[in-house]
Amino acid sequence: MDSLYEIKSLNNSHCRQIVDLILPIQQNEFNVPVTLESQPDLLDIETHYLRPGGGFWGAFHGDELVGTIALIDTGHHAGAIRKMFVARDYRGRTTGLARRLLETLIAYGAARGMTDLYLGTVAQLQAARRFYERNGFIPIDRDALPPYFPKMQVDTHFYHLNLAPRSDERD
Repeated sequence: MDSLYEIKSLNNSHCRQIVDLILPIQQNEFNVPVTLESQPDLLDIETHYLRPGGGFWGAFHGDELVGTIALIDTGHHAGAIRKMFVARDYRGRTTGLARRLLETLIAYGAARGMTDLYLGTVAQLQAARRFYERNGFIPIDRDALPPYFPKMQVDTHFYHLNLAPRSDERD
């Protein structure tokens, strides 16, 4: 199934597709109380993600955007994962699409010298929380987040992934 999808970097020319994918998932599927107005980053990917050294990637099935993931470079050799969404028909282990998006982001962050990734999510996204935990993310308390992590008001669950190689992997 991997050959059915192409993951590529997104920019401002993709904003309408990004909004059309993400907003219905947030609002209609999971009833997250967010609006487009509360997410101005969706209308200016380059300023909020690319120019500060992060990234924004999309998974395409043909010309259709079916998944996204974004990284904010927070400095301090760390990054914040944002906007991880996959269209309903493309979710699950059989497609592996979410994993490919996450692997793309992790490889980019590691190549830029990041040692820590953080993310916040909401209680309603139970499958997403299980996905992060299966992929090595450790749940942490809001109070344990570093001060430079950009918290979103709606987030209630937080995770950390250490990208630094373990001492037994360095040799």
